[in-house]
Amino acid sequence: MAEDSSSPPLVLASASPQRRAILERVGVRFTVRPANIEEIQRGEPAEVVVANALSKARAARLHAGETVLGCDTLVALERRIYGKPADIAQARATLRALSGATHTVFSGLALLRGERERVAFARTEVSIRELDDELVEWYLAKGEWRGRAGGYAIQGAGSAIVREIRGDYENVVGLPLAALIDLFPELL
Repeated sequence: MAEDSSSPPLVLASASPQRRAILERVGVRFTVRPANIEEIQRGEPAEVVVANALSKARAARLHAGETVLGCDTLVALERRIYGKPADIAQARATLRALSGATHTVFSGLALLRGERERVAFARTEVSIRELDDELVEWYLAKGEWRGRAGGYAIQGAGSAIVREIRGDYENVVGLPLAALIDLFPELL
């Protein structure tokens, strides 16, 4: 069920082009208002992404009448969290850590509507192929590691380093659409 075209659009508290593309692809009306917060980097991954998403949504909200969506995504391997690499050396170390292993991509969602705050999270298992030095350097040269949790982009050249996923593909891209629709069914 589509929202009335006169209703205010969703406010996306993220500058992520991947999140924008997913919302555009399903025809959601939205505006972008990135929130600049200090993200939590330690703790239980599902709790971390939900807390970060909620902080982003709260920071982006300008008035109570808005519907604001905050999102956060991270990669976890054996209880270690891998966020966005700060530089190419950190991206290289992250890819080597993920090589030949299965990690979990967690995304948190926070939806603020009126006085209500609703949260959800999604998880997807991703197996990365064994990466030799040549493949790691090939991928790093693509530059996709910048601004990506876990240092790779599955929707780009990063698909060449992924062996298998179990779960929501859109979650790995950065916005778990199924969880969002469960949280906010009137979005569509």
